[in-house]
Amino acid sequence: MARKIIQTISLLTAIAVFISIGSCTSSDEKHDGHSKPVWPSPPATARIAFEQSFSTPEELGIEKGFWQWLGDFVFGADENHMVRPMDVVTIADRLIFVADPGARGIHRFDRHDNSYQFIRGLNDIELPSPVSLATDGNGNVFVTDSKLAKLFVINKGEDYARSVNLDTTVQQPTGLAIKPDNGDIYLIDTRQHQILIFSRSGKLKKRFGKHGVQEGEFNYPTHIWIEDDTVLVTDALNFRTQLFDLDGDYLSSFGKAGQSSGHQSRAKGIATDQQGHIYVVDALLNNIQLFDRSGQFLMTIGERGQLPGMFWLPAGIYISPQQKIYVADSHNRRVQIFSLIDDL
Repeated sequence: MARKIIQTISLLTAIAVFISIGSCTSSDEKHDGHSKPVWPSPPATARIAFEQSFSTPEELGIEKGFWQWLGDFVFGADENHMVRPMDVVTIADRLIFVADPGARGIHRFDRHDNSYQFIRGLNDIELPSPVSLATDGNGNVFVTDSKLAKLFVINKGEDYARSVNLDTTVQQPTGLAIKPDNGDIYLIDTRQHQILIFSRSGKLKKRFGKHGVQEGEFNYPTHIWIEDDTVLVTDALNFRTQLFDLDGDYLSSFGKAGQSSGHQSRAKGIATDQQGHIYVVDALLNNIQLFDRSGQFLMTIGERGQLPGMFWLPAGIYISPQQKIYVADSHNRRVQIFSLIDDL
């Protein structure tokens, strides 16, 4: 009997090693043998390069330990694959958080500790529609859930999302940004067509915007980004991006409806790099469009498809201080990572 147990354990160990070795080659390395795409295409000087995409911890090189693998073998594996990723944020390019309404929670990948955690609310309560993420620069990650109409925070070192007590009711919280120096929370309420500014403690300090088409008005805004003293908002059904100061005073806007480069058909995620270039994700055009601060179109990344650098209904975007570009490629069930290799 003891011999059979030893033989069984030896067999399982061998299988685990085999699986670990086999998973070391990512899908991007195997896709077709061609070099990874860059933008703009040759012979122009490449400025942005595709690095990798991932849907599971294993595709990031996060491998299960033997006992975890053995538990999965005996009791069944947990589903760690992304279902419908909507937003992504990182801490030092080490911790990667992905909001996934399809999985009803948040994926957390730790590339340093080689670990993965699926995060829900307190007492393992599901988050039915986590749609936006933001970090405060102190290791804490904030999450909006549009169905629960709540704001949550995943505090540094914790494995669950706790509710943030706001002193004002929100109807459909979506886009989210945190002002680094004081922790002010800029939250989009898409249903109210407004931006609400809360203190770190959850006290409403100001709101701006209303439903309309004029300067400073919105028609279903979705995403927000803060760069220095500027607030950038994708005003989705006005087919434009609007810029404000930190107090919500209108500065400028750019964009119009259309199906060609430079137009905004269904703007979603927005971010800026260190040079101040503006990246706007377009869910219907299945690409990322780059603009300068005046709104002048610069270039496009991607098209519809499933190969590296292609998208299918992309949503959120995050550019880390290390200048890595992360995109939630929603219907391809993955996050894609790009890098800046030269100034635009």
